[in-house]
Amino acid sequence: MNSVIGSHDLVLITIDTLRYDVARSLAEQGRTPVLAGLMPGGQWERRHAPGSFTFASHTAMFAGFLPTPDSQGPHPRLFAAQFAGSETTVGDTWVFDAPDMVTGLAKAGYHTACIGGVGFFNKQSALGSVLPGMFAESHWSSEFGVTSPTSTRSQVHRAREVIAAQPADQRLFLFINVSALHQPNWFHLAGAAAEDGDTLASHAAALEYVDSELVGLFEALPRPTFVIICSDHGTAYGEGGYTGHRLGHEVVWTVPYTEFFLEAT
Repeated sequence: MNSVIGSHDLVLITIDTLRYDVARSLAEQGRTPVLAGLMPGGQWERRHAPGSFTFASHTAMFAGFLPTPDSQGPHPRLFAAQFAGSETTVGDTWVFDAPDMVTGLAKAGYHTACIGGVGFFNKQSALGSVLPGMFAESHWSSEFGVTSPTSTRSQVHRAREVIAAQPADQRLFLFINVSALHQPNWFHLAGAAAEDGDTLASHAAALEYVDSELVGLFEALPRPTFVIICSDHGTAYGEGGYTGHRLGHEVVWTVPYTEFFLEAT
């Protein structure tokens, strides 16, 4: 990452609540062609989330603890705060002298921008202001939130505006928290009704929707960009008697991850 920071824009997209098993299955079935066309090998990497719900997971990720490969480590990290004795900080790790990578990137000359999604990014409370407050620029509206059937389209539209506003010599760190898969997601499944509730099928349909909208974001990136896309945690739909997340179940801890470069357009 030491050769990337300063020479590339950075984009981090968290698809909130996305399960690894669903993401992998849809990629294999050809139902997420935009993402599959960008991911190395057309497939997601299986990793473990750093937290079981949004606030915990994003706090860890912004400190440099991205989802961890599911094999035995230690696994070198892309980003890390200066921390004595860290076994996952290696020569290729970009090390920042700040409490979080957002602040670290700002100190390195990046403009930092957040497009919020779920409630922890809505800036409507003190808690909902913590994560977006790390950024120089942050955006949230109800159109970006979990109850909007067109949330990803609205988020991409705002992201394109942020990208277009950047001076040619200004590096950008853009973060987007995609809210479409977080409950409620039943309305993304054709023919579903509110009384049907959320299901694995509507979870999958929501990911198909997200895939169709993200193409507009990738087309708008004009400069060399390093992109990270992952989930912050999964969610349960009855497995082991559990529903939801913030719990210790395999479908919650196991998340999809990918990273790739985009050339200048």
